[in-house]
Amino acid sequence: MAKVIAPGKWLLSLLLLLAPGLASATGGAAERLDLTGETVGFAAIGVFVVAYLLVMAEEFTHLRKSKPVIIAAGIIWAMIGVVYANHGMPHAAEQAVRHNLLEYAELMLFLLVAMTYINAMEERRVFDALRSWLIRKGFGFRKLFWLTGILAFFISPVADNLTTALLMCAVVLAVGGSSTRFVTIACVNIVVAANAGGAFSPFGDITTLMVWQKGIVDFWTFFALFIPSAVNFLVPAAIMHFAVPDEQPTVADERVIMYRGARRIMALFLLTIVTAVSFHNFIHLPPVIGMLTGLGYLQLFGFYLKKTHGRFRNGGTSDEEELADPTPFDVFNKVARAEWDTLLFFYGVVLCVGGLGFMGYLALTSEIMYTEWGATPANIAVGVLSAIVDNIPVMFAVLTMNPDMSLGQWLLVTLTAGVGGSLLSIGSAAGVALMGQARGKYTFFGHLKWTPAIALGYAASIWVHMMINSSMFN
Repeated sequence: MAKVIAPGKWLLSLLLLLAPGLASATGGAAERLDLTGETVGFAAIGVFVVAYLLVMAEEFTHLRKSKPVIIAAGIIWAMIGVVYANHGMPHAAEQAVRHNLLEYAELMLFLLVAMTYINAMEERRVFDALRSWLIRKGFGFRKLFWLTGILAFFISPVADNLTTALLMCAVVLAVGGSSTRFVTIACVNIVVAANAGGAFSPFGDITTLMVWQKGIVDFWTFFALFIPSAVNFLVPAAIMHFAVPDEQPTVADERVIMYRGARRIMALFLLTIVTAVSFHNFIHLPPVIGMLTGLGYLQLFGFYLKKTHGRFRNGGTSDEEELADPTPFDVFNKVARAEWDTLLFFYGVVLCVGGLGFMGYLALTSEIMYTEWGATPANIAVGVLSAIVDNIPVMFAVLTMNPDMSLGQWLLVTLTAGVGGSLLSIGSAAGVALMGQARGKYTFFGHLKWTPAIALGYAASIWVHMMINSSMFN
């Protein structure tokens, strides 16, 4: 998550972007008041600014980012409710906030299922087994640099970019922890690769998930971003390659065997993804229904693991590549271990942005960005903003503005919002997490040194997308 915000007039422009109108919040059933020039409107913006500054100061205050935005959301909607009640429209605010809650509920439940599966695979030692395999292979620094980057690029479309980055960083630290230069460059590469990989898959990032669930881009069309995303990763990686030490680290003989059921849980996760896509594409149900059905798959299999736990604890397991699990499998422990701070932060952002938008800031923002600037410059700017401010509110703002754009432009903003966070170490959850994991080796300024190379990849990916997907811009 981002920790810094620009001052002055740029802050005002940013606030306008983060405060879109909720065009369909009331379905046209109730009149909306323009509160943009009123005291209550300025007060709501002030509340949001204070809350977001606290979010950005999380690294220093250790105040979880969800807390200030949840309180801000309640204050903003309370102010809206009072104003509308005084104007004899008590139900208008209620209808608008219910619309926000429905959007949030779909995304939250979708993410909750995905996080539960990731936690289940982590508990079954799937990621530990992959890490130990990489360490045992004895790759040199340059081979490891490319291998961790490529794996991050291809794992993040299925797992989230944060989990992927943490896994690859653990490998880098275990193999080359004594070389600060290698760790720094490898971590930069991992952040770029994980963010790029998440940009071409509906499951790779919350922003792509929002675009898919909104029905703007269908599932398979996202893969038109595969080559631009690959370019975004490969261009800076090729430049950084020459700065990677050409050394052979000491090989560690570590072997991790997964717990019983690990492979079947991976298969169930893939089946869950297929179910979600099928529900959406073939019977036109929200993808979250398919994901929750997939959670049922895991619950049933978890019941089987729990019931047979004693048998395998006493008699071992027939699969030589899987160990008997030391404790009974409990799916609700995996649900409890989901990133609840992130999920609740997402709630606060959706409600804050929706509330500010309901006050009437859409027209001004849309006029400035998508009429005066044009769609392409506006969408490129969205990516740059994502390097400074979390891409969730930025993308939610664009979706609620719903500018009249071609499919190519919607894919462009999906790409830029996904990969723009790589420009700075604070621009994505993956970068912030790695600064903590590789503290003192991967730093803000260590990443900033390579920002020109990353920016070159950012520009190249946009150019490639506009070239190879030019037919979608009509």
